[in-house]
Amino acid sequence: MTSKTFKCIIAKHFTSKLVIQDVVKKMGVRLKDIAQRVGKSVTTVSRALNDYDDVGVETKAEIVRVADEMGYSPNTLAQRLQKRRSDTIGLIIPTPPERFADPFFTELLAAVGDKASERGYDMLVSTQPPGEQELMTYRKMLEGRLVDGFIVARTHRQDARIEYLAMQGFPFVVFGSVEGDIEFPFIDVDGEHGMRLIAGHLYESGCRNVACIAPHSDFSFASCRMEGLQDGLAERGLQLKEENIRTGDLSQSSGYEHARDFLNKTDSPDAIASCNDLMAFGAIHAAQELGLVVGKDVCITGFDDVPTAEHAHPPLTTVHQPVREVGGMVCEMLVKLISGEKLVREHILLQPTLVVRQSCGEILNRN
Repeated sequence: MTSKTFKCIIAKHFTSKLVIQDVVKKMGVRLKDIAQRVGKSVTTVSRALNDYDDVGVETKAEIVRVADEMGYSPNTLAQRLQKRRSDTIGLIIPTPPERFADPFFTELLAAVGDKASERGYDMLVSTQPPGEQELMTYRKMLEGRLVDGFIVARTHRQDARIEYLAMQGFPFVVFGSVEGDIEFPFIDVDGEHGMRLIAGHLYESGCRNVACIAPHSDFSFASCRMEGLQDGLAERGLQLKEENIRTGDLSQSSGYEHARDFLNKTDSPDAIASCNDLMAFGAIHAAQELGLVVGKDVCITGFDDVPTAEHAHPPLTTVHQPVREVGGMVCEMLVKLISGEKLVREHILLQPTLVVRQSCGEILNRN
């Protein structure tokens, strides 16, 4: 399947020829037509519709009323060309198209889209496999002036996307952080604190042999989450053994495969802490396939609290990171950067919360 790029558009559907003809007719209304109707100059009409203060209140009200009656719609493309802006935000999702169903990205996309629309911006969204092809898409969008700025998500410890955008001096805001000295605006969620909460809850649930399905170490959030889990267990006298750590690719299938390996061992773990919800869903499936009762025979936890987490079977104990809130915040920050406004805060770290559900909600009682 090839990578896809699409413009987020909300379209109305018309079934009547008369309605379509009326719409086309209204789309053809020009400033000149309104000026003739109200007996004013084209310049006056233009300044009134753009809410300039040098047009009298009564005149402005009359022009706005007549424009509305005539169904005037401004030539948005011409306006954008005049001010040399696209009024469009770019969001390149670093995942192959077949993985676009990842609920983390769909939540983020919905939140950014809502805020962008509220602020009068379109979105140009692309799914690209991480790597050179993804970076090439950034270059094409930037050099073609298809967007006014980017939101960057799911960061790497050393991130070529951020290095490129910073070098170009192009507006961008990041959901995540990276290593190094590059200064850029970002919002992140404290993954270390979130996994400390998981460690504490697992201990209180009676778990003493904990396994972990970790993200690839190249991701910037991976080390934070791993350190949080390891330190949280160590504070309670427990050790996360090397043989109890597997690296997944954040997919449900990798969670399933690693959980089966863990649970088929003679000394199988009594808890599996997955570093995202999709891998936790796969782990639940594996445990149930082996005849185990999740929440009683083995505890399973996730991270993200995607919408499907509370409807899993059993509902998933996880760390809630406010993806929708972050999506709106990064979009708002980017709009301000594009408009030349100074950000009050350029670096924001949000605290996640623990959501306890049946997959690890009671004292463990393994036989």
